[in-house]
Amino acid sequence: MSGQHQADGTVANPVIPGFHPDPSVCRVGDDYYLVCSSFEYFPGIPVFHSRDLVNWTQLGNALDRPGQLRLPRTMPSSGGIYAPTLRHHDGRFWLIVTNVGDGGNLLFTATDPAGPWSDPLRLPGVPGIDPDLAWDEDGTCWCTVAGVSQVRLDPVTGETSEPHQVWSGTPGALAPEAPHLYRIGEYWYLLIAEGGTERGHSVAVARGSSPAGPFEPCPANPVLTHRGTSHPVQNTGHADLVQGPDGSWWLLLLGVRPGGGTPGWHVLGRETFLAPVSWVDGWPVVGEPSLELPAPPWPIRPAPAEPARDEFDQAELHPRWISVRERRAEHCTTKERSGWLTLNAAGSSLDEPDAVFTGRRQQHLSCRVRTLVDAAAGRGGLAVRLDEQHHYEIEAGDGQVRVLARIGPLRTEVAARPLPPGPAVLGVETAPAPRQGPRTGPDLLSFGVEEPDGTFTVLATLDGRYLSTEVAGGFTGRVVGMYAAAGTVHFDWFDYRPQPFA
Repeated sequence: MSGQHQADGTVANPVIPGFHPDPSVCRVGDDYYLVCSSFEYFPGIPVFHSRDLVNWTQLGNALDRPGQLRLPRTMPSSGGIYAPTLRHHDGRFWLIVTNVGDGGNLLFTATDPAGPWSDPLRLPGVPGIDPDLAWDEDGTCWCTVAGVSQVRLDPVTGETSEPHQVWSGTPGALAPEAPHLYRIGEYWYLLIAEGGTERGHSVAVARGSSPAGPFEPCPANPVLTHRGTSHPVQNTGHADLVQGPDGSWWLLLLGVRPGGGTPGWHVLGRETFLAPVSWVDGWPVVGEPSLELPAPPWPIRPAPAEPARDEFDQAELHPRWISVRERRAEHCTTKERSGWLTLNAAGSSLDEPDAVFTGRRQQHLSCRVRTLVDAAAGRGGLAVRLDEQHHYEIEAGDGQVRVLARIGPLRTEVAARPLPPGPAVLGVETAPAPRQGPRTGPDLLSFGVEEPDGTFTVLATLDGRYLSTEVAGGFTGRVVGMYAAAGTVHFDWFDYRPQPFA
């Protein structure tokens, strides 16, 4: 799912909805490639392709082998893979990223962004997080990190110079991070995020005559922020510059769509938005990343429609499917029962760090999800997950179906009813909460069972605010999918459909 060219000549933002934060983009000829953070999920770093900066198709995941991505059970949710930078240089794609909690900064290469990507080159000499890559005219590779400090890096051997400080952003601003360095015209530009990734998030820029500085800050900094406004897109920051097909400049950045009353809750995570950029007196001027943008002045090529239903009839799962920390064949496979996804339990619930869960990012504020589950030999079902302490699920097994909720330290069974023998269709639907003043939550999640005649019987409706970053903390968004809590559970299909959000 990605941005769409609408009938009124506008483009829908975000262009990559759902939990797709920290975008990094590069252009190769007529093609654009983009990657995002993936945190504790495996496989890691989704890779997207576009020809128009509006419609994006996922090609795969850069880190799809255990040898590339270690996410131990001791790693907390919102640890793992932070802020990749994707660049193309000397005929190869280069991907540098931080694995927070296991391995520090890592470098990967590929000749095809769809993969396979190399095993990691470990970079102990690169400090901090949010590493960036840029090459100057004589071929020197510069790696700039949050802080903002910099080293000269040999991307083949991993050898580095001693770090030196280049710029710390706006005096007094929190968390200068997400640096990206570019040569544009006569200057080197250093783009950063600052203000923290919450409501104070912003984009600032400086320029200099050398990639190592010194850097002169833009007098109009921050060049983008929505702090202190009622704009429907908030937390705007962590941006990357790229040229459009006509030579114009554009910004891919993260933002959130808060809903409900005060303080506003965002539930899909940080999403990838598009904004136009113009240049005035040698400085970038960023247009608003609104929910609707005027269509860019080049052909918009609609991406192939994503099927609503996964039938699990292929040997490998589509790259949209992600699992928590690992995906072992003995726990998750389409080869055990033809045409079904089979999950074999490890942890006894989604509270456990080794929970067997396979899901996809929720990408719409309102959606309808169904799955056909056979829990005759186990216990499991359909869940909406934020982390181990914040998730809702509808679970089949032991002759009944139950709706369960975990909110912080509290875990409770919300509703239950007997379940006849045989497979059952379980479902969840999200919809906006009726406005009832400033304490109204962002949405409601209704869990139930689809009856043989096709009617949907709701067993429980739960407040969506408790599956939001404002409640749970962290850096991720909702992932909806299937899990096994005991024994073996089979899933014949999974159906995800967006619904109008009034």
